[in-house]
Amino acid sequence: MNPPLLVNENFPFPAVRKLREQGVDVLAVCEIMPGASDEAILRKACDTGRWLVTFDRDYGELVYSRRCPAPPAILYLRQEPYPPDKPADWVLALLDDPAHAVGQLVVIGERTVRRRPLPGDSG
Repeated sequence: MNPPLLVNENFPFPAVRKLREQGVDVLAVCEIMPGASDEAILRKACDTGRWLVTFDRDYGELVYSRRCPAPPAILYLRQEPYPPDKPADWVLALLDDPAHAVGQLVVIGERTVRRRPLPGDSG
């Protein structure tokens, strides 16, 4: 079973549709809380037990430097340019084995995937 996701406003909507078509439970910030602060989005992910998916590097600073509570996982995508539905493929590939992302900040780069444990009681 796939973990539920909260995708940030910078996550392209064609990719949201593709994930939903694959049966992934996705809440999109652009639909439920447009214009929300990074802190509010992080809190929403924590409160709902959702993995946060984003292209925004600020979430790493929030959980590591500012010690904000962390959700079960953060997927930080660092790839560009891309077709608008391509980020769904990156997320789906990670969901093939979600245990490797629980409690982690997962940085998906051009040719690499790096993981860093989230602080606190994540996962």
